Amino acid sequence: MSVFCCHVPYLPPRARRQQLVVSVDSLALALRESAQRRAEQLALIAGESRLSYAELAALVERVAAGLGQVGVQPGDRVALILPNCPQFVISYLATLWLGATAVPLNPLLTPDEAGYIVQDAEARAVVALEQTAPLAAAARAASVEHLIVSGEQLPEGAVDFSALAAAEPEGLPEPGGGDDDPAALMYTSGTTGRPKGAQLSHCNLISNALAAVEAVQMTEDDVFLTVLPLFHSFGATVCMVVPLLTGATSVLLPRFEALSVLEAIEREGATIYPGVPSMFAVLAGLKTERSFDLSSLRLCISGGAPLPDPVLRAFEDRYGATLLEGYGPTEASPVVSVNRSRERRKVGSVGPPLPGVEVEIQDDKGRALPTGEIGEVCVRGRNVMSAYWRDADQTAEALRGGWLLTGDLGRVDEEGHLYIVDRKKDMIIVGGLNVYPREVEDVVHGLPEIRDCAVVGVRSPLHGERVKVFVELHEGETGSAERVIEHCTPHLAHYKVPRAVEFIEELPRSATGKVLKRQLRTANSS
Repeated sequence: MSVFCCHVPYLPPRARRQQLVVSVDSLALALRESAQRRAEQLALIAGESRLSYAELAALVERVAAGLGQVGVQPGDRVALILPNCPQFVISYLATLWLGATAVPLNPLLTPDEAGYIVQDAEARAVVALEQTAPLAAAARAASVEHLIVSGEQLPEGAVDFSALAAAEPEGLPEPGGGDDDPAALMYTSGTTGRPKGAQLSHCNLISNALAAVEAVQMTEDDVFLTVLPLFHSFGATVCMVVPLLTGATSVLLPRFEALSVLEAIEREGATIYPGVPSMFAVLAGLKTERSFDLSSLRLCISGGAPLPDPVLRAFEDRYGATLLEGYGPTEASPVVSVNRSRERRKVGSVGPPLPGVEVEIQDDKGRALPTGEIGEVCVRGRNVMSAYWRDADQTAEALRGGWLLTGDLGRVDEEGHLYIVDRKKDMIIVGGLNVYPREVEDVVHGLPEIRDCAVVGVRSPLHGERVKVFVELHEGETGSAERVIEHCTPHLAHYKVPRAVEFIEELPRSATGKVLKRQLRTANSS
């Protein structure tokens, strides 16, 4: 049995000083341990629903017993087509209890998209809410034997989730899985093609969560505002696994709505709010006459996409809470690095690597590059996936010499702080010269009327490619292409200055707020 120790050298004054020692190699066992240690502590808050750790553990055991009774066995895959709700957490942990693997899906996928993942994963069962049951039914593949639905109106042939939750756990085996056994099959967002299933083990998730706890000093007294989708690795690790291991509380919101977020922070006394840059941009520019008491909020963590400096400054100035940027791909469970505190952060960087995680900048031949040079960000550690699900070719491309090749371009400074320059596939080549879209985007963000922007390369008969920027304005603001170009000209070399500007009502985004540049390029070339 593996033992993960996380030493927290400093805690904020309001938090209880403690040393967190997790002596389990299974997330289901971690739930049992937290339930024994923190039985009456609230584990989940979702609207009027409140579950203590003892209640959560009891429900997980019953649902695990129910899943076992309908035929789910160790090694099976169980697809979860659920928003942020108690049923997600319960089903996820019950699946792991049986030694099976959870396969979370975005409830906003089309039937074709969801069907591809369910079929690729060869899921044996699918769990859904009444609202997502039509998608689940449409996405059923040949491997699916049971559609399990929580709600009052069940599709024909569906198993009632409440019946599983009422199952007697007598005879339920001890929690299965552990260490290097698969816990979750997390499908990538598919921004560059068909989604791939990253196999993340119990070891991957536990070690990554504990390293994150140590890095930014999270404790059992924290209350997490969970609006990041739990079907995504960022939300799952930081907002579900971290609270589970520490015995903290998670407040579940099914979707991002600015006023609902502020109300929940005030009402529940949330202390940590992980989000993506677009969420913080909306909150920073929110026009409302209402005032909120957000004094409980001590830490916000941004990831999933680059955080523009103007957004960081505007959010902190308005709300007072510290906003720290981090980084990590799904394949790394996902957190690779994060800034540690407002005093020690370097704005523009995504911080130093987590404890136990190594980062190396490599060239195309796998050679380490010197400090400060730009190359591919490569990651090594216990957080790195074992493989892509049943895809040896893609696995061989992603894992080279013990390193995960992230596909991101970056550099590391002399103090070990990582800077993400851009996606390798997003780099623009103008007349043989490299243009990194993020560099242009950072300049465009300097205009106060701009809420967000995305830079892509478009074909040019003279230069091969030229720079184009898509701009999303704050509500009620106006802009012009001339103003954007004039603003960029003194700050960028001439070949980096956008030659085309298009104003767009809303940039296309993934479920976690990442701009889908492939869609912008495709639409532009049609």
